[in-house]
Amino acid sequence: MEILRRHIERQVLSLTGLALGGVDFEQPPGDPGLFGPDSAAWRIHGDFTCMLIGGISALLLQALHPLALAGIWDHSNFRQDMLGRLRRTGQFISATTFGSHADAERLIARVRAIHTRVRGHAPDGRPYAADDPELLTWVHVAEVYSFLQAHLRYLNPHLPVDEQDRYYDEIALVAERLGARDVPRSRQAVEAYLLAMRPQLVYDERSRDVVEALFAAPAPSRLAAPFGRLMMQAGTDLLPEWAAHQLHLELGPLQRKGVRIGVRRIAPVLRWAVRDASIHRSRRRLGLPPLHP
Repeated sequence: MEILRRHIERQVLSLTGLALGGVDFEQPPGDPGLFGPDSAAWRIHGDFTCMLIGGISALLLQALHPLALAGIWDHSNFRQDMLGRLRRTGQFISATTFGSHADAERLIARVRAIHTRVRGHAPDGRPYAADDPELLTWVHVAEVYSFLQAHLRYLNPHLPVDEQDRYYDEIALVAERLGARDVPRSRQAVEAYLLAMRPQLVYDERSRDVVEALFAAPAPSRLAAPFGRLMMQAGTDLLPEWAAHQLHLELGPLQRKGVRIGVRRIAPVLRWAVRDASIHRSRRRLGLPPLHP
């Protein structure tokens, strides 16, 4: 069983930012990082399955904003390296959540520096800049909303509203360090923000290409391919109804039921197998006991 567990764990960690290296989550001893182990951020970001599903859903949601999409379209190779983009995003989220203060600040500074070089014009002629505070807020909200929805669906549907609000309030720190402004800090504020943003969201040729590239992204191994397909469907299923309709990704009732059953069967296996993810390493940094699935 231990050989099987380690094999599953290797497959899982190959999908995460840990595969990129560069962040030592076990050093320096005692450093709580930006949030610490008692935070809502650690709770919400600590489950690989939920974070992967939420991350996929967030990418789909972000593809509806033409200015946010233009920066990615013009300044990255995401269509050829979707897995690399997921890993880089995962590294940033895990390092700012679970890493030491120094590693979190280093990655925030690196992303800020990259953002200063990402600017241009969208197909409709409007200028964009990756360090635009409004675009930073959009990208942030799409991510954290999706992460929380995945947690509520697949890990703890009874998470109290005040804990959901605490999560949004805590995690706004990262967006603000990147330069975002007027970041919504509660469930009610996030829902109001998404409603206000809907008139700006567009499904166009570029959005369609992003969706196609995401679904066509190769799995890191043959064994991971069925899991990857299930996660893609689960990310689609997690979208707000209006976004799924706009993206032409609506699932039927039987599809939704099948996807949710599949995730609920596989998630406990992954929680049993994965014992060396960012949260586990960070707990060792703080001298905390191991998590038990």
